Amino acid sequence: MSQPQAAVGAAVPRVDARLRVTGQAKYAADNSPDGVVHAVIVDSSVGRGRVTGIDARAAEAHAGVVKVISHLNAPKLPHREPGFPPGEALRPFQDDRVRFFGQPVAVVVATTLETAQHAASLVKVSYDARPPSTDLGAADPADDPETYARGDADRALESADVTLDLAYRMARNHHNPMEPAGTVARWDGDRLTLWEKTQHVQGTVETMAAEFGMPPDKIRVISPAVGGAFGSGGRTWVHTSIAALAAREVKRPVKLVLTRRQTYFGVGYRPAYEYDLRLGSDRRGRLTASVHDVRTESSRYERHSEDVLAAGRMLYSTPHVRQVYGHVPLDVNTPTWMRGPGYSSGAFCVETAMDELAHELGLDPIELRLRNEPSDDESSGLPFSTRRLRDCYRAGAREFGWHRRNPKPRSTRDGDWLIGMGMAAGVYDTARSEAQASVRLDADGTALVQSATSDMGPGTATSMTQVAADALGLTMRQITFRLGDSDLPLAPGHHGSRTMASVGSAVQDGCDKLRRQAITLAVQDEDSPLHGVDPADVAVRGGRLFVKDDPTRGETYRRLLARNDRSHLEALGSYAGAPESERFSFYAYAATFAEVAVDARLGLVRVRRMVGVYDAARIINPRLADSQAIGAMTGGIGQALLEHTVTDHRDGRIVNANLADYLVPTHADMPEMKAIYIEGEDFEADPIGVKGLGEIVIVGVAPAIANAVFNATGRRIRHLPITAEALL
Repeated sequence: MSQPQAAVGAAVPRVDARLRVTGQAKYAADNSPDGVVHAVIVDSSVGRGRVTGIDARAAEAHAGVVKVISHLNAPKLPHREPGFPPGEALRPFQDDRVRFFGQPVAVVVATTLETAQHAASLVKVSYDARPPSTDLGAADPADDPETYARGDADRALESADVTLDLAYRMARNHHNPMEPAGTVARWDGDRLTLWEKTQHVQGTVETMAAEFGMPPDKIRVISPAVGGAFGSGGRTWVHTSIAALAAREVKRPVKLVLTRRQTYFGVGYRPAYEYDLRLGSDRRGRLTASVHDVRTESSRYERHSEDVLAAGRMLYSTPHVRQVYGHVPLDVNTPTWMRGPGYSSGAFCVETAMDELAHELGLDPIELRLRNEPSDDESSGLPFSTRRLRDCYRAGAREFGWHRRNPKPRSTRDGDWLIGMGMAAGVYDTARSEAQASVRLDADGTALVQSATSDMGPGTATSMTQVAADALGLTMRQITFRLGDSDLPLAPGHHGSRTMASVGSAVQDGCDKLRRQAITLAVQDEDSPLHGVDPADVAVRGGRLFVKDDPTRGETYRRLLARNDRSHLEALGSYAGAPESERFSFYAYAATFAEVAVDARLGLVRVRRMVGVYDAARIINPRLADSQAIGAMTGGIGQALLEHTVTDHRDGRIVNANLADYLVPTHADMPEMKAIYIEGEDFEADPIGVKGLGEIVIVGVAPAIANAVFNATGRRIRHLPITAEALL
């Protein structure tokens, strides 16, 4: 590796900041290829049943309408092989069944968006409707739950000195990114190009290839900029297939963008949970047993799973654990991953239960957690690669002023406001996947680095440029990083906090290979000042190769390539991802501290300040990390206090499918926030020593707020979101 430069670890601004703030960055719907027409989906107005008739005559007679497509005239898509990703995903207009409210039953294609919108309102659909089942609490789970057990939890609970029997309920949440889901589809003969809002361009290729029965190399997906996603773009939804199908039918490019309302049933969501937890401990606070019984909503046509039970298996030392994870099939569209998927929901239950146990035992909540620190991962038997959770507690308590907390609930006031402090731990697994990155050094001394990864907001291009700059010995201005195109080298989906570890490691590998190429060329070149030098003694900095012990002896990349008549050097970097058999347990950790004020008369909750401390190993860019942390704390405020998707169970309609009625945090809800990163590296995890950051920063936020609310009011709230009604 070359000598350290100034890039990695520096809080440099985003390389694409000017493009983003000036409107020059192109999002999916910004693309308008020649001849583009517009598509608007007609949604089902019933929650279950069959379509008995579609009258499109008025729409088809409207000037500018190109075609109305439904199951009555849509081409039959080829048979999908079993295991098609992602399972039994919805297919457009292949039968007359209605599986959920808002399911696409037709699409109108017209020359303008306004024409398509009006024509869609003219399509008359009749149904044989049936009452849908959409209430998680009133339906039965499937008979094949996921289970886990160690020890004998039931017997251990019977003999425990202290037991808690707790029932948690968490509402469904929707992502609501600024950019709605959308697709522009164009066919050129048998080749399909999609400009798509997606977190995984090559995953979209795979899905569409299977959907249309065509070779993947005939499909190109382009998505250089994503206007927020939080997991909603982690898979390909049915509107993408509709856009491609419509474009093939009308033989013109088609643009289809979901309305804000349609995103509530056109893409997935964080599912609602019912989580029953029994906890047992001895009088000193040592956990002896836990039983977790979880029910979560899913669609009837497809199953969604996430690691909601992981924290209960490994975050604390517990000899006896039993867990049951039941999926409840409902007449709804399929859930999907949402920031901190599974872990943020599970943490609310586990971490508020720990706070409740601490109060029951008269222990400080941090002390209780310290008494239950495991020496290794009890769910796998593996040692932790790193686990600096103690350091997170210590740094957070010091920064937050935890010693000023009065443990007696409802004892601190500020006028009419009740003041409380709370904290919670968080954990998220360190995912790594196979990735590649191409690197090209041109004769002018600049480099181009490319990978088919994405950027939905964390600054992927910036952090990858920092890694490349240090590895090549160039300044960041001399490097261009290209992403968001399926024709580029392999990259995993931009979700699960895996991008930095995976793509970053591939970038490091490619740049190391190229730097070594240049050094080899120089030491073998009789005309080079470096001729005959041991390659291990050559470093690169500022675009110049030189002898480590004699910096005056060297030359630039530009001079080396020009003298050797080379237009460029290039290399392909790769990273194999996580091995099949791990030697360590890999997780990132967090400790979140919150102070709240609760209006004693009105029950209103305001978060006053928050501190998050993270063990996420090496931090590539503290400025980008802070953006991730502050954004996640804000999202956690939404999860704790505001966000709640409301369904009318009579017909399955989402009542608050808009940003006026579905509440998300605004600037007025954002308190003083600070993020702290525990210094360290984890080279057991990956070659660049990082752990994922984008998910861990939200895990633990909601329970920290809930625990602060208890400290302020003396009321233990086990339902999310926490409402004023629950506190009155």
